[in-house]
Amino acid sequence: MARRRRYELTDQQFERIEEALPEVDGRGRPYEDHRKVVNGIFWVLRSGAPWRDLPERYGSWWAAHDRFRRWAEDGTLQSIVDKLQGELDAEGRVDWEQLGADSTTIRASRSAAGGPTDDKKGTEPPEKTAE
Repeated sequence: MARRRRYELTDQQFERIEEALPEVDGRGRPYEDHRKVVNGIFWVLRSGAPWRDLPERYGSWWAAHDRFRRWAEDGTLQSIVDKLQGELDAEGRVDWEQLGADSTTIRASRSAAGGPTDDKKGTEPPEKTAE
């Protein structure tokens, strides 16, 4: 058995999502293996690297990017999240009392980011007056 790398799914984890992934119909260009592509997508999302830096062991960066984009648009990714969330809830592993989202936003002043405060409008030193 090959050593599992960081960001890659275990066999058990992949089995949980495999049925939610689209079927390969066999027409056209040969399809990259779903597992390889999913692991590549996780690598990019977790590492923060650009798609073009995807290691070759995950297949073509274009295939991974294209499949991620299509799955996001057609609802495949959402169906995976819903499936996993339902399974975890059925197992009693989701504490709904702890779940929450805060979308409050507060506008910070310019000085919070190091900009000038209201009492000094610019960054230039004050002019000297001749006495």
